[in-house]
This record gives sequence, structure tokens and C-alpha cells, in this order.
Amino acid sequence: MKYINILNGSQNVSAIVQGCMRMPALSKEDASKVIRTAYDNGINFFDHATCYGNGEAETRFAEAFPLTGLKREEIIIQSKCGLCFDRNEFDWTKENILSSVDDSLKRLDIEYLDALLLHRPDLIFEPEEVAEAFDTLEKSGKVRFFGVSNLMPMQIELLKKYVKQPLIINQVQLSLEQSQLIDQSFYMNNKTTDMSVSRDGSLLDYCRLNDITIQAWSPLQYGMFGGTFIDNPDFPELNKALAEIAEREGVTKAAVAIAWIMRHPAKMQTIIGTMNPVHIEEICAAANVNLSHHDWYVLYLASGKFLP
Repeated sequence: MKYINILNGSQNVSAIVQGCMRMPALSKEDASKVIRTAYDNGINFFDHATCYGNGEAETRFAEAFPLTGLKREEIIIQSKCGLCFDRNEFDWTKENILSSVDDSLKRLDIEYLDALLLHRPDLIFEPEEVAEAFDTLEKSGKVRFFGVSNLMPMQIELLKKYVKQPLIINQVQLSLEQSQLIDQSFYMNNKTTDMSVSRDGSLLDYCRLNDITIQAWSPLQYGMFGGTFIDNPDFPELNKALAEIAEREGVTKAAVAIAWIMRHPAKMQTIIGTMNPVHIEEICAAANVNLSHHDWYVLYLASGKFLP
């Protein structure tokens, strides 16, 4: 496994994060196998959100964790709040942030979160309220570090004007197929393609300049939730390129796709969502894949992009 230090945050954390969104579908015994397999393959970072299974993902994790034989201090637990699907709104009010953290801690059966992320923007959020909530959570010891998810640079700047704590993480979508986070600048000022349209305000460069670690979600997916591009007949050239490198490296195509993200010099974390212990072990082999500069571009072009 490769490990990184999150600036102003947790140190020596795994570059691959185990996402727990799908955990409610498992028994506590199977969930414990997922947690233990991830840990045994070098993953020490686990990602949750209050909306995952309406809290059931956190509950199942707590039920399963004692069966793993691991100690709380051996892992990093992150959760996100703000998405309230039960009432069809996104809510960053002080009241909701504080109650969400209390609910997460209760469901997870822990005393603190290593990191709390605000989950997508509340369109009418008041940064002063967010700042008050963060201060309360930090002083109480309930949250150690803070970040955001799916936020653009100016939204982060607005938060930073009021929030005292460093915003250390931004969790956003990124995969070989959904690569606009990385490549939009490639096509700048090019009227012949809508790939020149800036959809995130140069977010990646902004985060690198401001010591914010990018966490990539849906690293094997196409579209928003279109499914995986691995072994998908709609992506023949990409799967051919993945297969060639996978054979050379002795890993799976999924591992190569994850290695493509890990090859980027921004030192991002990649969130995987599989609940299959075999797939977890296979994907973690990405840490042993050394893609060359040429390999990276071969995969990029095979995903359907072009050089301007």
C-alpha cells in the first residue's frame, strides 16, 4: 500500500480508502470480513456518510468492527453530513451539523470522528453557522479534522473566511472516463469541443495550491452512476489498454485503473466501494503498479480523449 500525509490532518493514511456506502446489504459477519480484508491489505481509512443507507452503513460498521480484532486507534474513520434525502434537502445549518455528528458517533459507537466532510453544498448555507458548528465539534473533541465534498474553489474560499479550522479534504468524482477534474485545462480556449468548458473552476490546481487532499469517488465508473467501465463492451479500447498493462504487471484491470489515479502527482486518495473481499485485495495491488509517463497517456487516450 502507498501512504500519504494529509497536510494539516491525519498522517500516514492509505492512498486507497474503503468506502462503506454498500455495507448495509451485508451481515455483520460479512461486513467484518470487508473491514479486515481492507486493513490486511494496507487500508487504514474508512469513509462513511449520514445518508448511506440512512445511517445503516454506520450501524453495520459498528456491529462488524468488534469481530475484526482491530482497535479503534488503528484506523481512520471519516463521515460526511448535509445530505438529507428523507426531507429532500441539503442542510448545512449548525443544528443539523451538530446533530448529524452526534448521530454518527452513536451509530458508529465511537467517541470521535477523525474527519468530518460537508457533503455537497447547501445552496443557502450560512458560513457563520458552519464556523460555529466546527468550533463546537473541535472543542468537544468529537471531530479532529474537517473538509468538504464536491465543492468548487470559491465556495471553499467563502467557508475559509469564517471557519478557523483548515479544510483538508475535498471529495470529488474522478475516473479514467470521468477525468474532467484533471484534463479540462488541456482543452482551454478550444471552441471545437465542450471539453474546454470549465465545470469546476480549476479545482484540482486550487486544492494543490491550498494543501487540500483530493479524494476520488467512483474511480471505476462512467457518467454519474452509469456503472463500471471495466469489461464494459461500450469501452473496448480502454479495456484493451487496461488488459495489456494488467497482464504486464500481474494485476487486474481494476487495479490498473486505480493506479492511473494514484500516478497523478497531486497525491490523491481513491475511494473504492466494493464489498467483495477478493476484489478489495485485487484493487489494493494497484499500490504495486508503477505506471510510466507513457502508460498514463496511453490509458488516458484509450478512454476516448484526444490530444488538442
